[in-house]
Amino acid sequence: MTLLEIENLSVNYGAIQAVRGLSLTVQEGEVVTLIGANGAGKTTTLRAVSRLLRPVAGQIRFAGRDITRAPADQAVRLGIAQSPEGRQVLARQSVQDNLELGAYTRKGNFRADLYEMYERFPRLGERRTQLAGTLSGGEQQMLAIARALMSRPKLLLLDEPSLGLAPIIVREIFSIIRELNEQGVTILLVEQNARLAMNASHRTYVLEAGQLTFSGVSADLVNDERVLHAYLGG
Repeated sequence: MTLLEIENLSVNYGAIQAVRGLSLTVQEGEVVTLIGANGAGKTTTLRAVSRLLRPVAGQIRFAGRDITRAPADQAVRLGIAQSPEGRQVLARQSVQDNLELGAYTRKGNFRADLYEMYERFPRLGERRTQLAGTLSGGEQQMLAIARALMSRPKLLLLDEPSLGLAPIIVREIFSIIRELNEQGVTILLVEQNARLAMNASHRTYVLEAGQLTFSGVSADLVNDERVLHAYLGG
């Protein structure tokens, strides 16, 4: 089943056209990655899907429903959650407060989900009363992912989960990503480390200057020279 379908998407930042004519799909159960150099339009694409940015052209369909003009809170209610670039945890709130805020669209008791997050991310359980701003970078990244999971998303958007983290923590984060997918979570991943992203995903889309240049099965693209070209720009 096609969970996400983007068709001829164009998004502007002021006078700058950040994404132009982008089309892609994400099938239910997949990990799909977007890679490209800085400024290629990867984060812009995620922000359009999560409805934080309004496209100037094109269409976004989620589970067969047109959400191109939907407000951001409706996108969350429909099943889209984003772990943003730079984590963006609420620094002066506790770990548990951050997690509870991730469930703000939910009705009823979500205590079971809190305990599930603490089991999945034991360090968060150990630090549940600690202010989020005092956590390490890796712990904040875990918190950002766990906060997104609290809405029980059908599609999880991950924006640069390895950014600024030590290699040993990056491996742990990507191990978590694989586990989530094995448990049925569909993921659209933006990641600067192309090889890492492709090794963790089923399919890859490569963006250059806001446009899709090529795509394919991730395992086939790991050693493709066009991927290197996309990062070096020549």
